[in-house]
Amino acid sequence: MTWHATVLTLFPEMFPGPLGQSLAGRALQAGLWRLDARDIRANATDRHRTVDDTPFGGGPGMVMRPDVVSAALASVQDGRPVVYLTPRGRRLAQADVRDFAAGPGVVLLCGRYEGIDQRAIEAAAAQEISVGDYVLSGGELPAMVLLDAAVRLLPGVMGAADSATEESFANGLLEYPQYTRPAEWCGRAVPPVLLSGNHAAIAAWRQAEAEAITRRRRPDLWAAHTNNVARALAAP
Repeated sequence: MTWHATVLTLFPEMFPGPLGQSLAGRALQAGLWRLDARDIRANATDRHRTVDDTPFGGGPGMVMRPDVVSAALASVQDGRPVVYLTPRGRRLAQADVRDFAAGPGVVLLCGRYEGIDQRAIEAAAAQEISVGDYVLSGGELPAMVLLDAAVRLLPGVMGAADSATEESFANGLLEYPQYTRPAEWCGRAVPPVLLSGNHAAIAAWRQAEAEAITRRRRPDLWAAHTNNVARALAAP
């Protein structure tokens, strides 16, 4: 069964956007995954196609109505997980991406204005996911981020089978530095070990570099990595 992504949005014309290019775009054209973007506004019931209203309790902005959003979700729900992209959600991690890629697909709910009525989110048992600690105009760009990350893990999408296993976050570490020709550029030389042909030494250098970069730049990831290693060593 082809991996299927549905995006519920007020701006379906934003898709596929960048997802129509490069790896994701080629995979889409090859039929390795499906994408359909549906207009939430099509589920409005009044002649003005109203999708929002003022928030109970007062405050600025508008809130997307639960009846309209729920109707949009009902039109596509088929067992795929539902994800609401919101800055208050848990931060998207590579483990989440792997889980989504391993399933049948995903339904992505993109909010606008001040967000979506909480009752619609709860009724759909939607996962609330954030792509970072900042605020965007809507959920469309985060949806593209999640889809790009997941699609590249689908079978047949990436050219080199080992590429995904050596990238940042694949094993809990940031990726080691990469180099290519020329061997010397602007007075900067490639680390000699990479030119040695000694594959064991190269693997050890890359592991050490990945650990050093992670420890220096992302102490949170390093702490999680060391804890995982300790648990693995302590396991019977």
